[in-house]
Amino acid sequence: MKKVLSKFIALSSIGLLMLSACKKDGTLVTSNGGKAGTLTASATTLMLDKTKLTDTSKVIKFNFTAADYGFSAAVTNTLQIDAAGDNWAKPTSVTLGNKVSSQGYSTADFNNLVLKLNLPAGVASTVNVRIMHSISSGVAPVYSNVLALSVTPFNLTSWLYITGASFGWQNPGPQEDSLISVTGNGVYTGIVNFTDGNNQFLVLPAKNWNNKYATTGTSTPSTTITYNASNNLNAPTAAGWYIVTVDLNANTVSFALADYYTITGSAVQGWGVDTPMKYVNDGNGNWVAYNVPMSVNEYKFRQDGQWTNSWGPGATAGTAVSSGATGDGNFAITTAGNYNLTFNAPATPLGSPILKTTTYTIAKQ
Repeated sequence: MKKVLSKFIALSSIGLLMLSACKKDGTLVTSNGGKAGTLTASATTLMLDKTKLTDTSKVIKFNFTAADYGFSAAVTNTLQIDAAGDNWAKPTSVTLGNKVSSQGYSTADFNNLVLKLNLPAGVASTVNVRIMHSISSGVAPVYSNVLALSVTPFNLTSWLYITGASFGWQNPGPQEDSLISVTGNGVYTGIVNFTDGNNQFLVLPAKNWNNKYATTGTSTPSTTITYNASNNLNAPTAAGWYIVTVDLNANTVSFALADYYTITGSAVQGWGVDTPMKYVNDGNGNWVAYNVPMSVNEYKFRQDGQWTNSWGPGATAGTAVSSGATGDGNFAITTAGNYNLTFNAPATPLGSPILKTTTYTIAKQ
């Protein structure tokens, strides 16, 4: 027993000596979660003025105090803006430098941020603003107080242009098509007709060949876009009318088969034979056909080359009703000649519910 006890005391003594010989290399620092800073703004009501689009002076400035984590930390500060009621599900976020404590915006810049929230132009909407502080992916961020602003943005319509095999690679050219961003929020849409075997195309920021949106991928259809990449974009291989959406924020492109509209009847090429119309990508939802030869006879508008949905004359001039609404009449041509026609039907995915009553125009050339 004495031998065992002696060995135990000896080992314990060695351990104590080893511990006393150890040098303290550092201190383990743990986060207490952090205390968020305080956010203030130079204005709480903004009616943004389109005439000041090129004015670089700041219409609003945000200031905030630093977050306190109890130790020196590299903090990433992110300004977040969201529509009231969205509960921060899809905020517009701007990452600021870790030593930045203020951020100002010109009319154009702040208008663009607000439009990304898909808020209506010309109408005052409540916009919430906060600062998100974060130090690492393993530590939950902390948030400043929320400021509620009343902001009235303005639309800043912009276009992209499509050229490709279906359009003879013309640029600029009469067949060149366009995609529209009604609010200038970086998301562009339009209906484009890709003909059989001609699914390759490019998206251009201007009507010239200086720059382009192409892809580095090879998939069909394409899913991503890259500025000035080398590969042509690919639409689906099946010919047809497609809703094309280009998102410059996410650098993506997508396609969805679209409803389309035609003219048919004895006044044109015969009943059941479709005279094509083209969708105008200007935000007004019109299908057009120009210089259509028409005889003294009758015609209708129809959807997707089928009789499931067709339109005849409404009760008042300039209106068209579907065959299932108030009747199944035909439009009449009383004087032969070439005509320009428009038919109002918004861009919708194939098979969407129809407009029972809409408008049309016809004018002899």
